[in-house]
Amino acid sequence: MAHRIPLLFILVGLALFVFAACGPSATSAPTTELPAATQKPLVTDVPTAIATEAPPALTGDISRGGRLYDEWVEELDLAPPEGNQPLWATQTTNTRSGGVTWRCKECHGWDYMGAEGAYGSGSHKTGFVGVMGVSGKDPSEILGILKGSTSDKHDFSAYMDDQALTDMALFLSGGLIDSSSMVNAGKTFFNDTCQECHGPQGMGINFGNSTEPEYQGNVAVANPLEFIHKMRFGQPGVADMPSLVDDGVDDNVYTDVLAYVATFPTSSPISEGGVMYDNWMEAMGVDAPAVDQPLFGTQTTNTRTGEDTWRCKECHGWDYLGVDGAYGSGSHKTGFKGISESSSMSAEDLTAWLNGTNNPDHNFTGEGMMGDAQVQMMVAYIQSEKIDSSAFIKADKTVTGGNAENGAEFFGTACAYCHGEDGKTHNFGNEAEPEYVGTVAADNPWEFVHKVSFGHPGAIMPAGINMGWTLQDILDLLTYSQFLPLK
Repeated sequence: MAHRIPLLFILVGLALFVFAACGPSATSAPTTELPAATQKPLVTDVPTAIATEAPPALTGDISRGGRLYDEWVEELDLAPPEGNQPLWATQTTNTRSGGVTWRCKECHGWDYMGAEGAYGSGSHKTGFVGVMGVSGKDPSEILGILKGSTSDKHDFSAYMDDQALTDMALFLSGGLIDSSSMVNAGKTFFNDTCQECHGPQGMGINFGNSTEPEYQGNVAVANPLEFIHKMRFGQPGVADMPSLVDDGVDDNVYTDVLAYVATFPTSSPISEGGVMYDNWMEAMGVDAPAVDQPLFGTQTTNTRTGEDTWRCKECHGWDYLGVDGAYGSGSHKTGFKGISESSSMSAEDLTAWLNGTNNPDHNFTGEGMMGDAQVQMMVAYIQSEKIDSSAFIKADKTVTGGNAENGAEFFGTACAYCHGEDGKTHNFGNEAEPEYVGTVAADNPWEFVHKVSFGHPGAIMPAGINMGWTLQDILDLLTYSQFLPLK
C-alpha cells in the first residue's frame, strides 16, 4: 500500500484547496487577464466615425421654387428692392436696371447656363455663371449660398423668408433640366431644312400683319400643336413647304425643332416699320382716313389724293431723301424732306412727330390709325441704318456693282416660286398698265430695293433683312431683275 500514499495526499490536498477557494474569506487568485468590464477593445472594434444626428431634410415646393427663380418679387407679391442687385455693378453688358436685376433668370438664364448658354450674348448678357453646376447638390448647401455663404452680395435672406429660399434651393437641386441638347438638335435640323425660306430666326415671313405680327416664334409659343402639325404635313397651298411625314422624319425631331423655334423673337420692329412706311394702312389691314393727309394740301406739285397722301413714301421717297432724291422731280414731287437725317433723332422726338405733338397736321394716331405699337415700329425703322442707294443706283435708274449671273441664281431660289421664272405671275398694276417684277426693277429700282429689304404690306413676302440677305445679294437680284420682261 505504500505506493498509494502519494496519490491519497494529492486527492486530499485538492479537496482542501477547493473548499478554501469557495469559503467566505477566499481571495481571487492572481490572473494575467483584466476583468471584462475594464478590457480595452480590440483595434478592429473602433467605430469609423462618431455617430451624429443627421440634419433634417429640407421640405418644400419645387414648382414654387421655379416660379421664384423666374420672378420672386411677383410670386411673393412684394415691392422690388430699391436700386440694382449688388452684383449687377460687376458687369456692364446688360444695361437693364431696377427690379429686373433681382430676377434670378436675368443673371443665370432660362436655360440655367448663364454665360455658357443663350444669355452668353445679346442684350441679356451679364457674364455670370449659370446654376446648372448646383443641380443635384445638397439643397442645404444651396440654401447657404442663397443666404450669402459665398458672397454677402448674393444674400437674399433679407427679402425672402426661409421657406421661399428653401423652395428655391430644392428647385435648383432637383428641378433643373439640360434643355440645350434638345435645342441644339432642333437648331441643326432647322438650319438644314427650314432656314432657307423662313430666315435664320424665323422672321423672314410675317404670317400676320402690323397690327398682330405672327412669325414662327409666335406660332411655336402660342400654338405649338399647330406648329407641329404644319411641320408634319406642310402648309396648304404652299408646295415648296415639305411634308416631313413623307420624308420619314422621326417624331422626336418635331419637339426638338419646336423647342428651338420657341426661343425665336416674336416681333421685328424694323421690318414691320419698313412695310408701314410703304403703306401703313395695308400693313395694318385698316381703311385709309376719309380725307387727304392735312400737310398734302400745303404743296401743289403732287396731285394724288386719298390713300396715297397718307403713305410715308409718297412724301419722303423710296430712297428716303424726299425732295433731295428721286422724288425731287416728276409727278411724285412734294417738296418735303426725306427721313434719312431723322435717324439720329431720339425715340421721344420721333414719337412726337408721329402722334402730332410737334405738328397736329402730322398726326398718324387715333381711332382706326396707328397705335402705340405701330408708332414704335415706325420709330425703330426710322432710326435704323438705311441703305444708301446712291452708291449703286444712278439718276438714270441704271445699276452698277451688281452681278446678274448671281442674281439669276438668287431669283430662282428666293423669288421664282411666287413671282414665276419670268417675274410675271403677279401683276401689281392693271391690264392697261401692267407692272411686274421687271417693271418695278427698271422703272423704280429704289422701290425694288425697299420691298426686297422689308417685304410688301399685307402680303406674305420675305423681308430680306430678316433672311440674312446682304446688300450685295439685293444688288445682284436688282441687276438681274432689270432684264426681266416689262410687259
